[in-house]
Amino acid sequence: MGKVTGFLEIERHDRTYAPVAERVQSFKEFIQPLAPAEVAEQAARCMDCGIPFCHNGCPVNNMIPDWNNLVYHDQWKTALTTLQSTNNFPEFTGRVCPAPCEAACTLNIDDNPVTIKTVECEIVDRGWREGWIVPVPAASRTGKRVAVVGSGPAGLACAQQLARAGHDVVVFEKADRIGGLLRYGIPDFKMEKHLVDRRVAQMQAEGVEFRTGVEIGVDVTVAALLAEYDSVVMAGGAEAPRDLEVPNRALDGIHFAMDFLTQQNKRVAGDDEATAAPRGTLSAAGKHVVVIGGGDTGSDCIGTSVRQGAASIIQLEIMPRPPERENKALTWPNWPMKLRSSHAHSEGTDRDWAVLTTDAVGENGRVTALKCVRVEWVKAANGRMEMRHVAGSEFELKADLVLLAMGFVGPRQAGAVAQSGATLDPRGNVLADTDGYATSVPRLFAAGDMRRGQSLVVWAIREGRQCARAVDAALMGTTSLPR
Repeated sequence: MGKVTGFLEIERHDRTYAPVAERVQSFKEFIQPLAPAEVAEQAARCMDCGIPFCHNGCPVNNMIPDWNNLVYHDQWKTALTTLQSTNNFPEFTGRVCPAPCEAACTLNIDDNPVTIKTVECEIVDRGWREGWIVPVPAASRTGKRVAVVGSGPAGLACAQQLARAGHDVVVFEKADRIGGLLRYGIPDFKMEKHLVDRRVAQMQAEGVEFRTGVEIGVDVTVAALLAEYDSVVMAGGAEAPRDLEVPNRALDGIHFAMDFLTQQNKRVAGDDEATAAPRGTLSAAGKHVVVIGGGDTGSDCIGTSVRQGAASIIQLEIMPRPPERENKALTWPNWPMKLRSSHAHSEGTDRDWAVLTTDAVGENGRVTALKCVRVEWVKAANGRMEMRHVAGSEFELKADLVLLAMGFVGPRQAGAVAQSGATLDPRGNVLADTDGYATSVPRLFAAGDMRRGQSLVVWAIREGRQCARAVDAALMGTTSLPR
């Protein structure tokens, strides 16, 4: 373990943010990392529990106590090897993962978990700085060809594992750049895109071929892929957004969050406005912005709106305000329901809970306000919670720009999913289990959000890795790839 008495002697100390007034002036990352010596000290707090509950919280099964111990003993390169044995892209999760491992940490019983996410991020960032991260091409080729549809975290993880197993892998991406959600769903101030670019370069050196601007189900049929490749992996994500079902939804100024976020990411990438916004510019500049949805995507919309110069921002959540602190006896080591505030909530926004939008008000075809009502959640006769309007609680919110960040209902049905003929689960996801990841169509596999529904980047990486193992076993009869 780290320092035997480290958790008793060393206080938790984590990365900080640049001051608000400074960071809202740009779209660059603003997390201020700890010095390596401070990271090593934080790693020394790890108790190396007999039952490491952090493993239970981590979807990719990171060997957290192991690399904490290695960092404490200044064995950074070995720590990197250990970290990358379970996670293909720690620099992604080290920036955007909500860290369920820290919620499960034994020291979180008194709200002082090990700074696992910070240690993880410094290990991989140092690996890049020192030149320790290099391409790992396969020693021999199998002659088998695999097509991976989608270049988000699931598709990239799957493709890298399969390439390292010796297969010829081609990744198809409908967008103009590789990365999927990583590229166009996550703002640059949370994760700059050169991080994606250097992993793509590494994978190309390992033999992965990337084809952008190709939409499977439109430009190329699923049948054509199955005819050309030995196996096909569908890793396209859950892209169908949950819509706002109100009478005047069609008013101009009401948009899905991803349309808004993608445009800004394209601008940061250097695209001109015609390329970044082919269907018209979406900007919060000088506008009264209402963000509907209280999750990470809503937070991203807030941070982007602030940087674009919004006149005001309010975030609405249909659920009640959660408690400031969870009941550890009831929740630990599981992920708790409690009030969470992101960096964006300190940058200039209001928040309101238990609010339902009932209609939109407009002039000359543009939204000017939202009609809302407060709701309460009560237990019905069947034992389930149901939503009821609070009598007399109706109100209006001024709104020039409404951003819908209410989550995703599953993969887009039109195109590849429908064309594949694969069986779907009751929620509209492609049906496949977590052992073989095989769909109802021979040689067709599914992984990531397209299979499990909207989830986290770290879950996508896990599924991509496990799917790669399943594909390798199906192609070769055996596999040495890890789960």
